[in-house]
Amino acid sequence: MAFSSFLGRVLFASLFILSAYQEFSAYGVDGGPAAKALRPKFDAFTHQVHSKVGFQLPDIDMKFLVAGAIALKGIGGILFILGSSFGAFLLLLHQMIATPILYDFYNYDSEDKEFIQLFIKFTQNMALFGALLFFIGMKNSIPRRQHKKKAPKTKTY
Repeated sequence: MAFSSFLGRVLFASLFILSAYQEFSAYGVDGGPAAKALRPKFDAFTHQVHSKVGFQLPDIDMKFLVAGAIALKGIGGILFILGSSFGAFLLLLHQMIATPILYDFYNYDSEDKEFIQLFIKFTQNMALFGALLFFIGMKNSIPRRQHKKKAPKTKTY
């Protein structure tokens, strides 16, 4: 059971670790292609938040957002493999921030091809989010092994 749990964590976290490695390899000085692709989506997200909630998000350089995403995915993935709940929380934080920005299906008409593709990717990321919540719930529901004190043996003469 322990090996299958470890293997499952490795396979699950490999998605995040390989993505972080790919973004890190292409990062460069300006954040790489991830920063270029993120800029219009982040601008649309900030406009949506400002128009719906009335809250103005600060202007952030995309290379710092990409660096933060790389750190969350890389460190969170490694800690998750080791069975750490903190790693799962880091991956949850990444999913909470990145999913609504990257997969902005809400900016498209429901009959557009982009809407369908983005909605499918959004729901897949929500499934990953659910799996992380499940891991945290299971990790916290299993009682830790308590060492039982052995009663001293009585000596008989």
